[in-house]
Amino acid sequence: MIDRATIDKILDATNIVDVVGEFVTLRKAGVNYKGLCPFHDDKTPSFMVSPSKQICHCFACGEGGNAVNFLMKHEQITYPEALRWLAKKYNIEIQERELSDEEKQQQSDRESMFIVNEWAMNYFKEILKTDPDGIAIGKQYFRSRGIRDDIIEKFNLGYALQKRDALALAAQKAGYRAEYLVKTGLCFEKGDKETSRQGVQDNRSLVDRYAGRVIFPWLNVSGKVVAFGGRLLDSRTKGVQQKYVNSPDSEIYHKERELYGLFQAKKAIAKEDRVYMVEGYTDVIAMHQCGLENVVANSGTALSNYQIKLLRRFTQNITLLYDGDEAGIHAAMRGTDMLLAEGMNIKVLLLPDGDDPDSFARKHTAEQFKTYIEENATDFISFKTRLTVENVTDPVKRSEAIGGIVKSISVIPDQILRSTYLSELSQRMGIKEQTLINSMNGMIRKDLEEKEKEREREGQKTPETTPEFIGLHTIDEQTREVERLLIQAVVRHGDEIIYDHVETDDGGEVSLNVAQYINYDLSQDGLQFHDERYNQILAEAVAHSDDEGFKAETFFTQHPDIAISQLAHELAVERHQLSRGFQVKERDGALRQQVLHLVLDLRMDIIDKHLKEIQAQLKQVGNDMERVKELLEEYKATQELRNALAKKLGNDLII
Repeated sequence: MIDRATIDKILDATNIVDVVGEFVTLRKAGVNYKGLCPFHDDKTPSFMVSPSKQICHCFACGEGGNAVNFLMKHEQITYPEALRWLAKKYNIEIQERELSDEEKQQQSDRESMFIVNEWAMNYFKEILKTDPDGIAIGKQYFRSRGIRDDIIEKFNLGYALQKRDALALAAQKAGYRAEYLVKTGLCFEKGDKETSRQGVQDNRSLVDRYAGRVIFPWLNVSGKVVAFGGRLLDSRTKGVQQKYVNSPDSEIYHKERELYGLFQAKKAIAKEDRVYMVEGYTDVIAMHQCGLENVVANSGTALSNYQIKLLRRFTQNITLLYDGDEAGIHAAMRGTDMLLAEGMNIKVLLLPDGDDPDSFARKHTAEQFKTYIEENATDFISFKTRLTVENVTDPVKRSEAIGGIVKSISVIPDQILRSTYLSELSQRMGIKEQTLINSMNGMIRKDLEEKEKEREREGQKTPETTPEFIGLHTIDEQTREVERLLIQAVVRHGDEIIYDHVETDDGGEVSLNVAQYINYDLSQDGLQFHDERYNQILAEAVAHSDDEGFKAETFFTQHPDIAISQLAHELAVERHQLSRGFQVKERDGALRQQVLHLVLDLRMDIIDKHLKEIQAQLKQVGNDMERVKELLEEYKATQELRNALAKKLGNDLII
């Protein structure tokens, strides 16, 4: 792990204009720089880079952040990888904490496996390029599929010789240990150890897993070689069920956590804000050659949550592209609910009979393919309706099919989207919307009950932060907005004094900056923000308030925690209508008035919510007059407090 001192050294040395300038042509615009945004199709320069604040921001699509955020988004790399990129650029030696012996061994094994895989990929590529069999058999196969040489190079395609130990012998000759050839799955062992009078005889030998196959390397999102897929040539596939052989799971490869082609597609996915999901290697390759690069494959396996979360790093929009036969329909159906549950926006396209993405891409240009997708892709409601409900006349089967669609809608986390889909289904099916809502709510309740029973069986307590808990644990949009404006004040102005030389109860004096005042006021009643990131920002702003030269905005936009720095960037540049007072202080004391008003607004929201909760309890209390009396007294006291706050806010209306 990179230690904090080294991270600080890297961030201090980083000049965001230099970093962004390696990828974007920048022009001076006053004190800032401007260029075309690399994250969307920008026609006029909307991407701003501020050298004073060390942040960048696109005023069209909203992307931006500090230099680390920019690199992570643009290069689709992790936080540590972005730091290492910057360290290399500024010639900073990375200092990492001391690893335990066990961690060192694990790290050594993983690195050795990556190194062996990298060597193997280059070995297969070289065979394809220079070996007579590689050229005559492997390259001829790719050419027969219409794959150009530049695409072969882009996907690092190769060929494995038919001799069953060719790779094993070459690897060991190059100094690679048999242990890692087996661990990576490049080879497997044949034979065993035998004990005889002469002692233990080792009869094991290494056999190449992919002998006689064309090779498709798997690169993870960072570009490291994690696995391989090997395909039998067409002449050898007759009567063979397993055309493809893939690497077994290992310490560096788990099939359910990887997507073929993601490394080559990640920039295009982020730019297009959409990913096309296909089934096989050649589908991905053919679409790249056609000109559509935002495509990945799950290689015939069911989608996993790991893969979906991986895709969500780049986009929430996915189009499933499969051929129109029974297998393609099944592939399109099986991952739908998981995608919906993760908040993905799904479209489905089944290609014409006889076509798969590979064959269709080879017959069309990128524009023709895109146009076809736009004109024929349907949302999952239309897709499921057409497949499971249309032309079904049996009332029971029809009811079950509609119930299946409602079940899919029920897993969508966004309430507005759920409501929209239910309304559309109601119109399509001619069923009252309320009937569908009641059915969906029943499904949700049943699912929650089953989860609760499962937790009880496992002896777990339901966490208060889970979505099942509503009421006291919910937060309305008004409260959310006020909290965001308060923490925005902390990020932008947390170090600025708003109370100077205030006399304390013991006769002393104290000065309070924005962060200290907000923290003091909220802590009087034990109040906290709903978002833990806000609480962290406030706590750190208070903790560093006495540091010499502390500037809240710089501190948080350059924060080593990527979630905090990204949030700080958003708060530093976004333009809320209600927060204009934070952008230009027109008179002395304006900032203080804004902060005081927001704190009172937050308290007012909390009190209003409490009043509604008391009203709800009054409706449920029944004939317990003692409890009714207690609640009425509490309501009266809370209402008086609310009226006092309303007067402070300049609102004398009594409700």
